[in-house]
Amino acid sequence: MAILSHDPESGSAPYARRVSAPARLLAGLGQTIDRAFSDSRRIISRPKVLFATSMTDIAIVVVTGFLASLAADGSASIGFGLAIWAVLIALAATLELRRNWSYSIRALRRPSEQLGKIARSLLPVFCIAAGAGYLIGIEPFSPAVGMIWISASIAAMTAARFALARVLDELTDAGRLVRRTVIVGGGPDAELLIATLEADNLKELAILGVFDDRLDERSADSIQGYPKLGNFDQLPAFCRASSVDLMVVTVPMAAETRLMQILKVLLTLPVDIRISALSSKLRLSSGAYSYIGRVPMLALMDRPLTDWDRVIKNIEDRVIGALLLLLASPVMALVALAIRLDSKGPIIFKQRRFGFNNELIEVLKFRSMYTDMSDATASKLVTKGDPRVTPIGRFIRKTSLDELPQLINVIKGEMSLVGPRPHATEAKASSDLYQTVVGEYFARHRMKPGVTGWAQINGWRGETDTHEKIQRRVDADLYYIDNWSLLFDLYIIAATPFALLTGKNAY
Repeated sequence: MAILSHDPESGSAPYARRVSAPARLLAGLGQTIDRAFSDSRRIISRPKVLFATSMTDIAIVVVTGFLASLAADGSASIGFGLAIWAVLIALAATLELRRNWSYSIRALRRPSEQLGKIARSLLPVFCIAAGAGYLIGIEPFSPAVGMIWISASIAAMTAARFALARVLDELTDAGRLVRRTVIVGGGPDAELLIATLEADNLKELAILGVFDDRLDERSADSIQGYPKLGNFDQLPAFCRASSVDLMVVTVPMAAETRLMQILKVLLTLPVDIRISALSSKLRLSSGAYSYIGRVPMLALMDRPLTDWDRVIKNIEDRVIGALLLLLASPVMALVALAIRLDSKGPIIFKQRRFGFNNELIEVLKFRSMYTDMSDATASKLVTKGDPRVTPIGRFIRKTSLDELPQLINVIKGEMSLVGPRPHATEAKASSDLYQTVVGEYFARHRMKPGVTGWAQINGWRGETDTHEKIQRRVDADLYYIDNWSLLFDLYIIAATPFALLTGKNAY
């Protein structure tokens, strides 16, 4: 294949430059990987990097097991028993590596420290596997295979870590693997903080600017070359629009009243929030601080899900969501047929609702109202005996069968299986919008909305005709966000069918 280019010497007539097939293949592969790991802003996704790293580790353990068997026993094929053991050992190794904090971008940038983490993780796993096999009377692998296997796994994982660290450094230098950061508060404290961070040359931080409430001569248009982006009231909208990852507050502790006003707003955002202790005269024990470079920070709030937790929850959503969609397909077909026979209009009803980070998403439901009486914004509560609801609609609303199409939202990544339920834009408790009734309402949007949730299995679903009902629902949602775990999700999924049997508050 020939492509046209300009002569580098004359700069005039184009000439044919041949590109080899391997070069084209590598270029295409690089572009595919780049698209797979990037978002719309061409920022590299940390969860995707960590997921790819863990999958690589699993592949390394399985492949080195085959090679060890070939080298020690001369066998050209791997037996079924050894294959099962290899997969189990690989999965256990990744869990142990996670426990040893090997799966974080910061750890992966330090490959020299990874050798110890890998050895501490793999050695116990192999020893336990051999011991378990002995106890049940099965030899999963011979001693010779085991020695070669574990040595090759450690060597291959370490080599992969060094290669990955180089890639991460290049991406960081290119500004594609950075934590987008804003400074909250101006003046000398902000100047000292920025100067210290710059002196530490922290490439993984990208300071976007400063937010300061002061409007007099004390508030400059820029601090240390970084622009003033607005006042505190403009901060939430900016963070949502600009995908801010980290917020560092420099408002002095003495300004407690103003600090609390700021934090009440910030706590609704899905960002890490730190209070800089660089200028503070109060000195706590070293364990109370986390550090960004040399700057001591008080951790005020972390995102509900770490990068690795997001990997786990995404896998849960895609795998279990796809399985549930497959199992529910016959039921969904029957519901669709019943809706078609019951009343005129589309089978699927689309409604804009608040999703993650307060963004609007289009949620799918089976239509349960007459087409000419539908309420796209949910400005009026559905009540018992509501004339807008069709006969089939009453049944599918009471049993929550109308929510089944949201499994498609889950597969698309717009929703999770478990999380705070997404509310319509004009949803009300009594006659008041939800956000005016509950001050911390928007904090529930720090996590993707779910098809089911902790509030739903505790009876807080359906009609919200009083302020207390929406307050209880929000309290349950915030409890779930603060206490998330994979086991918690699985419990909620398992408990949901039993909760639906009551049909409480659902009309």
